[in-house]
Amino acid sequence: MSCLRLLVATLLVLLPHAAPAQPRSYPAVVLHVSDGDTVWVRPARGGPRVQVRLLGVDAPEICQRFGEQSRDALSRFVLRRTVIVEEHGRDDYDRVLAKMRRQGQDVGGWLVGNGLAWSPTFRRQPGPYDALQTQAREARRGLWAAAHPLEPRTFRRLRGSCTPPAATQGPS
Repeated sequence: MSCLRLLVATLLVLLPHAAPAQPRSYPAVVLHVSDGDTVWVRPARGGPRVQVRLLGVDAPEICQRFGEQSRDALSRFVLRRTVIVEEHGRDDYDRVLAKMRRQGQDVGGWLVGNGLAWSPTFRRQPGPYDALQTQAREARRGLWAAAHPLEPRTFRRLRGSCTPPAATQGPS
């Protein structure tokens, strides 16, 4: 038994300790805004353009009420501007899931705080921008001016996605 303990202890010391993966962060220029929560960027270091889905927000579908307003507001805020992209993985459509900052301001928080997107719950846990969403709803900002705005996930479940395939191709 003591030999087994010694072997386990030795292996624990010799094996490299895996540090938690740090998000990859880099400056980029926004080339195109597809909708209220998806943009295309070109990393400042060069390389191919990257499709980024903003983490922690869900904007109305483009054909949904307030979808175009959400996209247009995001365009005015980030298009052709330098942002900091903080990658956190990829989604089922191979888009980069990321937080994004423009001049130090969290773009997702800006969207939700201005009533341009939801901070969706996940497994009954509040979204990361839940407090900002509450403030926007109470102030009836953006999509909250409507009596009963329909969450995008409910809209997609009832009607499907309305983004035409060409719109997901990004800038040329």
